Amino acid sequence: MIYFQGCTAREKLKTITKSTQKLLDQAGVKYTVLDDEKCCGSVLLRTGFTGDAQEAMQETYDKLKGEMVVVSCAGCYRTFREDYPQHVGEVDVVHISQLLEELISEGKLQIQKEEIKVTYHDPCHLGRHLGEYDAPRRVLKKKGELVEMDKNREEARCCGSGGGVKSAYPELSESMAERRVDDARKTGAELLVTCCPFCVLNLESVGKIRVLDLTECLLKEEKS
Repeated sequence: MIYFQGCTAREKLKTITKSTQKLLDQAGVKYTVLDDEKCCGSVLLRTGFTGDAQEAMQETYDKLKGEMVVVSCAGCYRTFREDYPQHVGEVDVVHISQLLEELISEGKLQIQKEEIKVTYHDPCHLGRHLGEYDAPRRVLKKKGELVEMDKNREEARCCGSGGGVKSAYPELSESMAERRVDDARKTGAELLVTCCPFCVLNLESVGKIRVLDLTECLLKEEKS
């Protein structure tokens, strides 16, 4: 198995990669991390740089083909699942939330439950694009009490970070994140948890509530 960290977690939110690897180690999962990991091509593809995306995807595919791959990023997951088969080839990929659910159900990973209220934000790529709503929630319920925002699952608001919006329209991106954080605060939750580094980065920029990746939440790691 290869753990593909993704650009945002690898370069900006390193606690996500540390937490993910710690959980995999605790569960006894054998995996490797690429020494020369490059971008999966998702951002290039979403922003119209198709040729550059094709080159990036081919380079990454050559390193991943024939291997099982676990990813932290919902964008990477969507790209490997939906776009790689159309452009370069099939990738056997699983999102970390799905793998964690499997490891917990098999008794390979023990999670210490706490008296905390958490709410969950559905990343667009994981939820609406690929229909994965339940695995992250089932994992979160092992850690604390899950309280839902009014707009969740198919109706969840976008965090405002994807599709190049944060770069091209920073004010719009910020206002979208503000609205989503307000949704979270109305639940009374102590933590806003999600499964996408892009979402974590944009939502935590607002402040007002502590934002964590699912892996960080399970370990309650301090950000670095």
